[in-house]
Amino acid sequence: MDKGQRWYETLLCKKPDFVPHEGFAEWELLPCCWLQVAEGEPAAGSGPLRLGVEDIEAEKTRLLSSLGIEDFPVHSRSEVPVKWGTFDDPWGNRIGLFQYIDQEEIQKRIVSRVRRHIQ
Repeated sequence: MDKGQRWYETLLCKKPDFVPHEGFAEWELLPCCWLQVAEGEPAAGSGPLRLGVEDIEAEKTRLLSSLGIEDFPVHSRSEVPVKWGTFDDPWGNRIGLFQYIDQEEIQKRIVSRVRRHIQ
């Protein structure tokens, strides 16, 4: 569990927001949105958890270097407004990154989410 917690601290660039007991840690990713990491085996077929990033290539480079994950392809398609890639944590949990391609889409989504949380 200690190794897993450190791995997720590096991935998320922060310590857990809540550790209620041994073998369990939680990070608040957004208001009312938590990632829970627990000791034990991953559930088959679970994931991926998708995390939005500003620059997927830069974040991929950081993770390859700091976490030693296996290289993964970054995909894009003309009809999809994001670039994305998926990798495994050391325990087999699927994690994905995505980056909005269109700056207008980024602003629309960020502004709408901020408004919802302020109200």
